[in-house]
Amino acid sequence: MRVIERHGDGRIATVYVAETGGGRIEFAESVQPPAPLSDKWVLIISCMIGCPVRCLMCDAGRRCAGLLTKEQMLEQIDYMVLTRFPDRCVPVKKFKVQFTRMGEPAFNPAVPDVLEELPAKYRAPGLIPSVSTVAPMHCQKFLARLADTKRRLYSGGRFQLQFSIHTTDVSRRDELIPIRKLSFAEIAEFGGRFFEPGDRKITLNFVVMNGYPIDPSLLRRIFDPSRFLIKLTPLNPTRAAGKNALSTALDPNDETSVTELVSNMRSCGFETLVSIGALEENAIGSNCGQYVSA
Repeated sequence: MRVIERHGDGRIATVYVAETGGGRIEFAESVQPPAPLSDKWVLIISCMIGCPVRCLMCDAGRRCAGLLTKEQMLEQIDYMVLTRFPDRCVPVKKFKVQFTRMGEPAFNPAVPDVLEELPAKYRAPGLIPSVSTVAPMHCQKFLARLADTKRRLYSGGRFQLQFSIHTTDVSRRDELIPIRKLSFAEIAEFGGRFFEPGDRKITLNFVVMNGYPIDPSLLRRIFDPSRFLIKLTPLNPTRAAGKNALSTALDPNDETSVTELVSNMRSCGFETLVSIGALEENAIGSNCGQYVSA
């Protein structure tokens, strides 16, 4: 792997563009000022060269040139870790490694192989891997491997699983994420088997957009609030979002723009988070869905 470009500010976020076997990839790191790096450090890696899903709000889906190997994913993590911590000791309270930059993780069977190696590769007591998926159809084998890996290596709340859903309207979900997917009921059924006492709750992620409804009562009928939590995020400024005339209903400058939705979610029993990153990350291009090579 050869890093050919970098964009950003090391005090906030940096995006790296690299050439690797088969094409060009991106990976990123971020902190959360004013909190110091010792409190939280997030690495965001790619698991594919591009992405075949082509979600309407994501710039990474313009093309797909295949899967990354276990070694190619570990190279991304190594590059960022060794730049800051050459002795492989990562003294960070919350050291998150997210498989969310480019590519759908459930399409890559090497993702669990990476998870198997991380605990032995770094001295990082704060390590928390995070896998975010749109839940493609026939991903049960992948999810079963995640569950097994989590039980053996990341018990006690040291693993984060997220399903990106975005709307409770099934037809609109199909428009946003134009591949065959697990139903809400199938995701809920898997969550019942995946979640164990002491685990982090499974995240249901919604990019809150105008025209894409989110019905808390429907979610409550299907998902158990003791196993699932809700995360609400703004639509980031991507080329794809502009091209597809998508607009955010969560103002990144005003968290109160979703007060009613948050209240309704909590009334249904769901722990509900409003997740708004540093606005400077939009200019850097490190936020979800952004792809600086575009």
